[in-house]
Amino acid sequence: QVQLVESGGGLVQAGGSLRLSCAASGSIYSINIMGWYRQVPGKQRELVAAITKGGSTHYSDSVKGRFTISRGNAKNTVYLQMNSLKPEDTAVYYCCADTGPAVGWNLSPDYWGQGTQVTVSS
Repeated sequence: QVQLVESGGGLVQAGGSLRLSCAASGSIYSINIMGWYRQVPGKQRELVAAITKGGSTHYSDSVKGRFTISRGNAKNTVYLQMNSLKPEDTAVYYCCADTGPAVGWNLSPDYWGQGTQVTVSS
């Protein structure tokens, strides 16, 4: 089992920055990919960014160039640095962990965090 705890959400003005953190505990050796999804009411959860155990990264087109995913030195923490935030980035952001191969960045997360709200005001 893996437990994921997110932190760092909040309210920010457009153009501002936030950094989300996700701390993993438990059977972290089983994790192959960690990622961040976001969801707004009435819409499907969408992948924002992901990072493999080896450090390869993937971003959705909507955040490329503005968001950066990274891992902490201890490898059990993942960060999402969000810069140049826009009102359309407003969502609940979820950290996830995938123990599978995720071919072509098609994640099938096995574990989810509780979510953290990010609100960007215009």
